[in-house]
Amino acid sequence: MTTSLRRETVDLPPLLPAHRRLLKHPRLMHHNRLAALVILVNLVFLYAGRPLSTPTLGHASLANLALAVVIRQQYVVNALFRLATRPPTNWPLRIRWTLGKVYHFGGLHVGGALAGAGWFLALAVAVTTDGDNGLLIAVSWTLVALLAVIVATALPPFRSRHHDLFEKIHRFGGWTALVLFWTHTLLSTPGPVPLAVLAVVTFSVALPWLRLRKVDVRVERPSPHVALARFDYGETPFAGSSTAVSRSPLTEWHSFANVPSPGESGFRLTISRAGDWTGSFIDDMPARVWVKGITTAGVANIETLFTKVVYVATGSGIGPCLPHLLAAEVPSRLVWATRDPRTTYGDALVDEILAAQPHALVWDTSRHGKPDMVRLAYETYRDFGAEAVICISNKKLTWQVVHGLERRGIPAYGAIWDS
Repeated sequence: MTTSLRRETVDLPPLLPAHRRLLKHPRLMHHNRLAALVILVNLVFLYAGRPLSTPTLGHASLANLALAVVIRQQYVVNALFRLATRPPTNWPLRIRWTLGKVYHFGGLHVGGALAGAGWFLALAVAVTTDGDNGLLIAVSWTLVALLAVIVATALPPFRSRHHDLFEKIHRFGGWTALVLFWTHTLLSTPGPVPLAVLAVVTFSVALPWLRLRKVDVRVERPSPHVALARFDYGETPFAGSSTAVSRSPLTEWHSFANVPSPGESGFRLTISRAGDWTGSFIDDMPARVWVKGITTAGVANIETLFTKVVYVATGSGIGPCLPHLLAAEVPSRLVWATRDPRTTYGDALVDEILAAQPHALVWDTSRHGKPDMVRLAYETYRDFGAEAVICISNKKLTWQVVHGLERRGIPAYGAIWDS
């Protein structure tokens, strides 16, 4: 195992000029820019089209809420990744750097949801002002209240502290809102376009659940901290995708990175103890679980935009990196900081990682303490001659690495916890 006792003495490159560094601030990341863009387009439409009729308010609300739903559909997500990663590596790095931010598409979801809720509030006021259809008024304000709850509980402070409750409200509230949208639309004597849009939205919501199934799983537990779940039910997902798993399909779902092995059917999931659900999974080691949806592309699929990449992982973040390391589609170098890797993850998995990455830097935090991951990432990026860094870790460290490097002109990528 390759380790390092260096105490991160490498000097980081200078920061970008202030005007360029400003655009690298977390509050101005592409996710937020996309959300702002959607809201800006709606404001322009409001200004250019005033005064707006009641039907126009309904169409604007439906269009935005359709955007919010469809942009999260798995086939749409996979299509976005395919389009964004098609350019060859001889395109200018600045363009590829921006295309690599494709996983910020959730900003369209946020912008559409906020704008759609705002338009529907205006529609409810207009319907109430007309005052000639009591049932339509009741449905309108019921839906306004429901949308307000969904939006409020999706805000980061609530979502981060009560994530399981947020998911339940988002799921059941979303289904109820869809039913109420149908009811409201039918009561409003709609034309064919609103009905067609609602049908597309309904199909988009239902499609993952049409793929619901209960499957066998073989669980290995190399340590009390980690379970390796092996599946082979007729599907071998592509490297860099994820699968949603549940033991109670109506209440709680958890997504994990798929780890297919080249030339073998099926795949593995690396599940680390990080809460009640994962702890119960590791302790109980179930024989069957539910899976649903379509395997969906993840952050690291943007690797093909670059000639060489550095993967930075901590702990179980090795799971999403591993399929790309095994596939070796793009030359890469691994930096992995974790506690006692062989004891925690087992000799077989560590040997598999080192076979794929013989020059990996594996930092044992139980022996050497926590390293400065920004400096280790930069040093590996520099020595390997890479074009980008992909970080898979917890939220705090991911943002520390991504923004620490991007402020210095180095393309860096990592999850943004927008769901």
